[in-house]
Amino acid sequence: MLVKNKNTLTIYLAVLVGALLLLNLISRNWYKRFDLTDNKMYSLSKSSEEIVDKIDDLLTMKVYFSSDLPGELSNTKRYLQDLLEEYEAKSDNIRFYFSDPGSNEKLEEEARKDGIQPVQMQVVEDDKLEVKRVYLGMVILYEDKKETIPVIQTATGLEYLITTKIKTLVNTNKKTIGIANLSDSEEVKSENLSNQLRQHHTVRNVDLSNDNLVFDNIDVLLVSGATDTVDSATISNLNTFINSGRGILFAQGGVSTNMQTQQAVKINSNIFSFLKSYGFTLNQNLVLDKSCSRVQVQQQMGFIRMNVPMEYPFLPIVKNFNDQELVVSGLEQIHLFFPSQIMLDTLLSDNVIGVVDLFTSSSKSGIMSDRFMLSPDPKSNPFIQNLNQRGKVLGAASRITSGSEIILIADSKFLSDDAGMSVPENMVFTMNAVDYLAGEKELIALRSREITNRPLEEIEDSTRSRWKWANVLLPSIVIAGLGFYRSKREKNKAEILKQIYE
Repeated sequence: MLVKNKNTLTIYLAVLVGALLLLNLISRNWYKRFDLTDNKMYSLSKSSEEIVDKIDDLLTMKVYFSSDLPGELSNTKRYLQDLLEEYEAKSDNIRFYFSDPGSNEKLEEEARKDGIQPVQMQVVEDDKLEVKRVYLGMVILYEDKKETIPVIQTATGLEYLITTKIKTLVNTNKKTIGIANLSDSEEVKSENLSNQLRQHHTVRNVDLSNDNLVFDNIDVLLVSGATDTVDSATISNLNTFINSGRGILFAQGGVSTNMQTQQAVKINSNIFSFLKSYGFTLNQNLVLDKSCSRVQVQQQMGFIRMNVPMEYPFLPIVKNFNDQELVVSGLEQIHLFFPSQIMLDTLLSDNVIGVVDLFTSSSKSGIMSDRFMLSPDPKSNPFIQNLNQRGKVLGAASRITSGSEIILIADSKFLSDDAGMSVPENMVFTMNAVDYLAGEKELIALRSREITNRPLEEIEDSTRSRWKWANVLLPSIVIAGLGFYRSKREKNKAEILKQIYE
């Protein structure tokens, strides 16, 4: 009987070992990861796969990371390794390896030549605060070109960053983006926007009033709106560009505002007639929205004047996007500055195929058309207390028979560094629009899913009150119920014991 048990045990162990060996052999050539995040943040996107497919020569990723990193950075390193394994699995032309330059002088010199410098970092070891030199960078080599990521401190946006670097290396034809300003009275700072565009494109400043302007080398045009009448040369150049089949992102509001003086005036310009010829009627009004940014307002508190944050409906936070349109699909929000309402024309001219809305304000909107009161204080500006109108179109697109497309944002300050381009979500949308208009649509979905902002949704006062009372009463009811149940159970036990011993 003992021998039989030993034989049975041996067979069981042999089967178990065989199964494990078979499982390992299978897993070497076939594996599957399950990504349960809502936007598949831990899986290589289709956009990345499409760009990786264009690699036709060896692409090497050299990662310079220190070994002894604090917990959060260790997690980033682990995520980076998993991500690079995904890239390598998608292409036979991709190779990557990790090294720690701190381990020897030769590797340190190699990292320096590749543009990777150590960074100073404060860490706590043995209850002591110490400053350590660590390496957190990587370089990507392809043919005779290279792209460097000097510092990687977070996993957020890492796939987008790596994929864009690969795209820059693989893509031999850079698009040229033109930046123009139609206002003579207001300077539009665009340094941040230009620097962001230069990572993947060539950037040129364009004077649309030039009679001899040639657009041969411009693929997409970004235009900040007019504050007055524009000359005929500007209108002619805009029409010429559109008729050539190329795209325009137009930032134009209907009202000129000054937040410092709290003054606003309607813009009188022939640019509105130009836009109308392409299917847009831009109203000379301001759209207000309960979903909005806050501003600091000085208020008297006894003997002290303090800055108090107040909601400012003139700065809407837009969350309603037309998901059927690629250029805005996946976006969570953008911020606008004193926008106007866009009406989509139903009677289109022969050169316009159609117009579509891209995003709208919330269902708690309002319109200020005549007497403009810009004060954020509800006491001095009662208009901002009554916002109950349906959403208004604030962004739209027009498709032209020439193959061109015009994207209109009803905000003259949207492309300015000190306004619209100071908001990360707005920069994401602008990069999406540029890629879309340039015919390079691979990165749009990837860029949009990298947005990590998850603000809590505002709830009604009545709903808030119900939740408050539920939080107060429900625990008490549960405790009382458990107490009653336990008391009854103990009473039943006592009666049973009494019956047994009587």
